[in-house]
Amino acid sequence: MSLLAQMFDKQTVQIGVIIGIVIGLFFTLILLAIFARYFRLWIQSVTTGAGIGILDLLGMTFRKVNPAVIVRSKITAVQAGIGDEQGVTSKALEAHYLAGGNVPLVIRSLVAAAKAKLVELDFKLATAIDLAGRNVLEAVQTSVYPKVIDCPDKGTGRDSLDGIAQNGIQLKVRARVTVRANLRQLIGGATEETIIARVGEGIVSAIGSAQSHLEVLENPDRISKMVLSRRLDSQTAFEIVSIDIADVDVGDNIGARLQADQAEADMRVARAKAEGRRAMAVAEEQEMIAQIEQNRAKVLEAEAEVPKAISQAFRSSKLGLMDYYKLRNIQADTDMRSSIAKTGPVAAGSKTSHTE
Repeated sequence: MSLLAQMFDKQTVQIGVIIGIVIGLFFTLILLAIFARYFRLWIQSVTTGAGIGILDLLGMTFRKVNPAVIVRSKITAVQAGIGDEQGVTSKALEAHYLAGGNVPLVIRSLVAAAKAKLVELDFKLATAIDLAGRNVLEAVQTSVYPKVIDCPDKGTGRDSLDGIAQNGIQLKVRARVTVRANLRQLIGGATEETIIARVGEGIVSAIGSAQSHLEVLENPDRISKMVLSRRLDSQTAFEIVSIDIADVDVGDNIGARLQADQAEADMRVARAKAEGRRAMAVAEEQEMIAQIEQNRAKVLEAEAEVPKAISQAFRSSKLGLMDYYKLRNIQADTDMRSSIAKTGPVAAGSKTSHTE
């Protein structure tokens, strides 16, 4: 029995040793796999002073962060002199990566800003601009190298900005606006379209304030000075450096055209009023004609009563036959005198010729 126990103990020890060796080999293989996967990145981090270890790289994998992006971005920042003092740590880079930001673009913009000595751009501002959807590297480049904007924009299909001086002459102006990015107002600031609209409004206002178009043609820079004095870049993502008038052309005489149109409109109004008065006069004339016909009917009606009255006078012996004949003679004499009075000169001329 003791012999069997000794043999069983030996087998148990051997099995335990084998299991231990297998487990050791398994962990060794895992460590070798991890070391083989992250060895290049770890060597790059160690040799450049980025300060990212093997465990940090393994943790990035578990957090679903691309270690290559973080390591290379951190190396670029360290080589450019941007380290943990400026807030560019591996944890901050991982956080920006997990937030959906473009880590390499942010680091490139910080390097460009550091080389250009743009102290207003730090890591927090750069990441905020990137997460806001703006191209932070392009903003830094625009801040260093100003951008020229055509006004009006060629994409709108318009060739010029049209303004009218106080003497009614139209001027067609083309301007070029030089702007640089305002990094502090890049988040929430208005874009190029707002700059173009404001500059166009300022140019039209400056032309409209001129007494004559000749003043603008003699001194085109007065437009630039007036527009710049209005601080049109307020609340925008850009700072206006200069406004240059590229071309000024004389257009139509809008004032004369408006006066002609106004005169035509006044004439139409007067004609309409005259037509209304004529219509009223015609209506009144028709009313008078109707009233005349009405009065004539009354006269006829009254004349119809005369024979009745005469007949009644004969019956009542108030009118005799001789009186009636005298009345008729008087009427005939009156009618003759009336006819002579109407055709007096003609009748006199015909009488004289008959006498001769």
